[in-house]
Amino acid sequence: MANLPAKVLKRDGQEVDYDSSKITSAITRACASVGIYDPGLPVRLTTQVEETIRERHADQVPGVEEIQNLVETVLIRSGYQEVGRSYMLYRQKRREVRELKRFLGVTDELKLPVNAIQVLKKRYLLKDDDGNLAESTSGFFGRVARAVASAEKAFGGEEKVLLLEDEFFALMTSGDFLPNSPTLMNAGTDLGQLSACFVIPVDDSLAGIFDAVKDMAIIQQSGGGTGFSFNRLRSQGDMVQSTHGVASGPVSFMRIFDTTTNVIKQGGRRRGANMGILRVDHPDIMSFITAKEQEESFTNFNLSVAATERFMDAVLNDERYPLLSSRDGTERGTLRARDVFDLIVASAWKTGDPGLVFIDEINRFNPTPRLGEIESTNPCGEQPLLPYESCNLGSINLSNFIRNGSIDYSRLAQVVHLAVRFLDNVIEVNHYPLPEIREMTRANRKVGLGVMGFAEMLISLGVPYDSQEALQKAGEVMEFITSEGHRASRDLAAERGSFDNFPGSIWEKRGEEGMRNATVSTVAPTGTISILAGTSSGIEPLFAISFLRDVLEGTKLLEINPLFEEAAVKARCYSRDLALEIAKKGSVQHLDYLPEEIRRVFVTSMDIALEWHVRMQAAFQKHTDNAVSKTVNLPQHATPEDVRRIFLLAHELKCKGITVYRYGSRSTQVLYVGDSKEQGTEVFSVSVDYSGECPGGACEF
Repeated sequence: MANLPAKVLKRDGQEVDYDSSKITSAITRACASVGIYDPGLPVRLTTQVEETIRERHADQVPGVEEIQNLVETVLIRSGYQEVGRSYMLYRQKRREVRELKRFLGVTDELKLPVNAIQVLKKRYLLKDDDGNLAESTSGFFGRVARAVASAEKAFGGEEKVLLLEDEFFALMTSGDFLPNSPTLMNAGTDLGQLSACFVIPVDDSLAGIFDAVKDMAIIQQSGGGTGFSFNRLRSQGDMVQSTHGVASGPVSFMRIFDTTTNVIKQGGRRRGANMGILRVDHPDIMSFITAKEQEESFTNFNLSVAATERFMDAVLNDERYPLLSSRDGTERGTLRARDVFDLIVASAWKTGDPGLVFIDEINRFNPTPRLGEIESTNPCGEQPLLPYESCNLGSINLSNFIRNGSIDYSRLAQVVHLAVRFLDNVIEVNHYPLPEIREMTRANRKVGLGVMGFAEMLISLGVPYDSQEALQKAGEVMEFITSEGHRASRDLAAERGSFDNFPGSIWEKRGEEGMRNATVSTVAPTGTISILAGTSSGIEPLFAISFLRDVLEGTKLLEINPLFEEAAVKARCYSRDLALEIAKKGSVQHLDYLPEEIRRVFVTSMDIALEWHVRMQAAFQKHTDNAVSKTVNLPQHATPEDVRRIFLLAHELKCKGITVYRYGSRSTQVLYVGDSKEQGTEVFSVSVDYSGECPGGACEF
């Protein structure tokens, strides 16, 4: 009998080892899609396929397409016409995907999903002067790895540069870790601005305000997001001594920042984003709370009220609290705390803004208190920063660290140490947009290592998101990451020296001999980088099990969570009809015929009681240096009382901030239910770059 071929010719002309398991896997999938779950059948059919391969391709190297044609022939000849049709449909879908990639013009050596390719083309891949793509997917990651590894030269590690370039490349292409978007966009380019998060001070003078506007424009043009505290600006009607006129107040000046952001195009690759914060004791707090009541207002801002402990105590005790002049600190009247809190709740329910920032809780963990108090955060609230500080973020894909039903902590530790080194290197090679930012950033060296894929990690462990066991896992894994991150920072301090402001920092007071970074961990909304990694966003639950993604205008692809597909195949209940049925609502909770153990584990954001969202955020916050960004996504029928409970629980559980978004509270969203059509059926639909964060698009950064 002739031997099976040792090699197979791929479509790109490369020869790879022949692997019969790929044939069996494809047939198994096709069988499952039509409800056939005989585990021996795919093996028997594979044997028949291999007999035909021996007959027709003895001593030859067959092509992939030739083998797939033989599989179709065997399936139909053996009487499994439905299985054969399903196999052909799958081949057609894969052919369409390849054609779509060719249409997009992206050379993809890494075989990434179409939505990842579209995001790469839209935001990350370099283009030449004529707008044509100038790098492939492999070249893209190689550029970033090479630029970040070059930092080793500054510490006498020339021999490490090539080694770490390879390690950083593997770190990113495996999907184990990815840095924030500006690093991916700009590393190895002339622009070279690699940080995502900035806070700019806004001084109480016309010159100070417009200096901040100018600084914001420079930062946003380079791909960064900006946060501001407007608390130093005097209230509306207050005296302006230089002109003997009256001040117009913080909200009026915020419009200048908002309009400027509309003009800045983020280098043409993403929209601008700002965080606007005002303390609850500022005299203009009521107008700030309702600033986004009109949907067209402040579209480039997330807003948060800086709630003090004094204010929250007054809310709980139904007391009045004082308003303070930003000019001299004198009392300017009082307000009933519950009236203010009610307005915050009502506005957040109606528009998604403002959120709350618990400013005293943030400053309780300020790593460099002698430099002053923290007043603001980055656009999504997870990174509290001093004026002129920046921070570069990166996230570990937790879904990649499950081995034999448990978390592989040994490998996770290795990735944490490598990721912290990566982020510290970014500080070295970064091109800072302003000299003040360079000075503050290099003096404190804050980095923010976070996570993505947490929901898929829980699913792989068989743990429901809304359970005590999930909260325990959250605390366990984040405590490990932060602890190992601190150890990595100590090691870097021994090798490279501590951050300049280490004396007087909380680390010195805790008895540490040295730390390279003032902070190490942050939990950010991972947005588009989780699409590149092929996993769920940040610590959010799955937003849907099956849905349509608009990968190109007029072109929608049906996506189904691969872990659900695998579980449904094992439970002998998977089919394409099931995927379409789920896509009507995105959820499986209404499908009583699915096994209870599947429905219990595969819960979505809208399936989960609101308290679990807050408890999960608090579980991560307990073990995070900076803050945790998480949106409590609410169904359209949620009430203001639900929002009130969320805000009070977040304060009780010591979160550093909290944000809610009620589905449908804005006319423009990146997630929709029931306004797309597939075979005449209303379905759950998302934009190309939506990964599970705020449906209103406010958490893009």
